[in-house]
Amino acid sequence: MFKNRSTLLKAAIFATGFSGVVAEYILSTLAQYFLGNSVFQWVMIISLMLFSMGLGSRLSKGFELNLLKRFLLTEFALSVLVSFAPLLVYTASAYTQAIGVLIYALAILIGLLIGMEIPLVIRINDDYENLRFNISNILENDYYGSLLGGIFFAFLGLPVLGLIYTPFVLGFVNFSVSIVVLFFLWNLLKVGERKMLAVLGAFILVLLSLGVFVTDPIIRYGEQQKYSDKVIYAEQTQYQRIVITQWKKDYWLYLNGNEQLCTRDELMYHEPLIHPAMTLHPNPVNVLVLGGGDGCAVREILKYPKVKTITLVDLDPAMTKLAQTNPILTNLNQHSFSNPKVNIINEDGYKFVQDNEDYYDVIIVDLPDPRTVELGRLYSHEFYKTCYHHLRPHGIIVTQAGSPYFATQAFTCILNTMKSAGFETIPMHNQVITLGEWGWCLGVKQSPYPDLKKKLQSLHFKVPTRWINHEAMSLITSFGKEFYPWEKDTVYVNRIHNPVLYKYYLKGNWDLY
Repeated sequence: MFKNRSTLLKAAIFATGFSGVVAEYILSTLAQYFLGNSVFQWVMIISLMLFSMGLGSRLSKGFELNLLKRFLLTEFALSVLVSFAPLLVYTASAYTQAIGVLIYALAILIGLLIGMEIPLVIRINDDYENLRFNISNILENDYYGSLLGGIFFAFLGLPVLGLIYTPFVLGFVNFSVSIVVLFFLWNLLKVGERKMLAVLGAFILVLLSLGVFVTDPIIRYGEQQKYSDKVIYAEQTQYQRIVITQWKKDYWLYLNGNEQLCTRDELMYHEPLIHPAMTLHPNPVNVLVLGGGDGCAVREILKYPKVKTITLVDLDPAMTKLAQTNPILTNLNQHSFSNPKVNIINEDGYKFVQDNEDYYDVIIVDLPDPRTVELGRLYSHEFYKTCYHHLRPHGIIVTQAGSPYFATQAFTCILNTMKSAGFETIPMHNQVITLGEWGWCLGVKQSPYPDLKKKLQSLHFKVPTRWINHEAMSLITSFGKEFYPWEKDTVYVNRIHNPVLYKYYLKGNWDLY
C-alpha cells in the first residue's frame, strides 16, 4: 500500500513539473507579445517565477496539518489560474495600457503556488519513503516532467494549440492530478474535507469545460477592442500573432499588434523599397528577399523581365501560406508567390545567409522593425558582412530601416552598421500615410558611381509604377537639415556581441507617432 501511494505522489509531481514549466513559457510568451523585448521578458518572467517559487516553498513551512488537503487546494487553484491567465491578459489589454502589471502579478501568484507543490508532496511522501530516497525521487520526477513540458510547448503547445488552448491542457493536467490523488487517498481525508473537495472539484470541472468553449470568442472580443477597425482574420502561429482588419475597402495587416501594411498606401512603402535598387542595378538576374512574407515586394520585383530567380526567405510558413491563399493578400500581391520564378524558403534569415552559398545581384531586406535582440541580428554588422559576400560585384542591398524621425538613432545605427560592412550607403525616406515618415538604407558593393546620391536622383523607371518616378527620387534621397542632431551623437555600430540597435529603437521618439 505504501509503495503504491508513493508511486502515485511521484506521478503527480511529474505531471505538475510538466504543467509548471509550460506555465512559465506561456507567461513569458504573453509578456513578449504584449510588452516586446523578448529576451528581457523571458528572463524577467522566468526569474520572477523562480523567485516566487522560492517564496512559495518558504510559505509552505507554515502548513503543519492537513497537508494533503492543502496540496489538493493548490492544484485546484493552479488549474484555474493557469487556464484563464491568457484570457485575463487579452481581455485586460483592450482596456488598459498597464498590461505588464497583470502579467507580472500572474507570474508571481502562479509561481507561489508552484513553489508549494514540491515541499508539500515531499512531506506527504515522508510517511512512505525515507528521506534519502524521498527527496531525490520527488525532484527527479519534477525535472523529468519539466523536460516533457518544454518539448510539448515547443512542438505542440505553441505551434498547434496556441495560447488559447494550451493553458487549458495545463489546467486539466493539474485538475486531473488532484482528482486522481483525491480518489486514491480518499481515506486519508476527514469527512468534511472529502465533501468540500468533491464539491469544489465538480465546480472547477464545469468551469474549465466552459472555459474551453468561451475563451476563444472572449479573446477575439478583447482583441477587437485593441483595433479601431473590424478584425476579419486572426491567427496565432508558432512565431507571431497575425491579424487583418478592414475599414470600408481598405485592409491592414498586423503582426504581434504592429502594423505591417495597409492596402491604401503600401505602394508608397514597397516602391521605394524595390525600384531604386532594381533600377540602379544594370542586370538584376538573381534576387534574394529576406522577409516580405506578404508578397508585395516580390510583386514589384517581378516587373523586371531580366529577373530569373527570386528566393524569398521568411521565418513563418503560416504567413507565406496566407499570402498564397488569402483573397485579400493574393489580390494585393497579384499572386506573386505562384510565379515559377519564386522559391519560398521558411527559415530564419540570419541562418540562411550564414549557411547558403549562392550569389545574388540584389538583396532586399523587408523585415519587421528591430525592436528585439533577435530581430536586431538581421540588422547587425555580421549580417551585412555576410550579405556583402553573397552579392556579386556592384551588387545592391536595401533594407527597411524604420522611421528616420520617430527612431532617429536606430535609423542612423542601421546606416552606420551597413557602412561598417563595406557598403557605400545612402539613406532614403518617404511619407507613408498610415505609417508616417518611413525610411530605408541602400548599400552598393564596390560602387562604380562617383556620387551615389546623384546617380539615384537621375534614375528613370522603365517598369510600371503607381507612385515612384524620377521626381520622387530627388525627394526620397533628400533629408534637409538634421531634425534631431543630438540623437546622432555617439551612435554605435550594431554587432552580435553588442546589440545596441534594439535599445536605440525602443527609446525613440515614439510619443510623437
